[in-house]
Amino acid sequence: MKYYESLGYLVSHLNLELQNELDRQLKRYHLDIKLWPVLFSLWQEEGLSQTELSKRCDVANYTMTRLLDQLQSLGFISRHQEADNRRTFQIFLTDEAKALEQDLICEAERVNQKFLANLTGEEQQDFMALLNKINALKD
Repeated sequence: MKYYESLGYLVSHLNLELQNELDRQLKRYHLDIKLWPVLFSLWQEEGLSQTELSKRCDVANYTMTRLLDQLQSLGFISRHQEADNRRTFQIFLTDEAKALEQDLICEAERVNQKFLANLTGEEQQDFMALLNKINALKD
């Protein structure tokens, strides 16, 4: 098998390039790529538990603890203890993090467009649909 025939290689290479490019853009906001999935998930839905957030971001719970600590020290999240379970915290965005949403989503969209630019609009839609179809297999 050649590297250009390997799904794992192609997806891994694309992922690395996408992450590096987005990381460069996030640095302008004094953030880095490892915080992106957490912020992106919380912009979709706040009030998640750390465990749920770990699942959505595909990271271990102990890794999520460190990421949340970092976001809290940056003033981007707050943790609220659940009333019925004192060991569980719900994670909420601060106003500062909410204010960054539109700018950072635009940065991510620009990165996406940079990598999709060689595809027609129809090819872009097909590519995204195929990736979603493949990713649905893991669920």
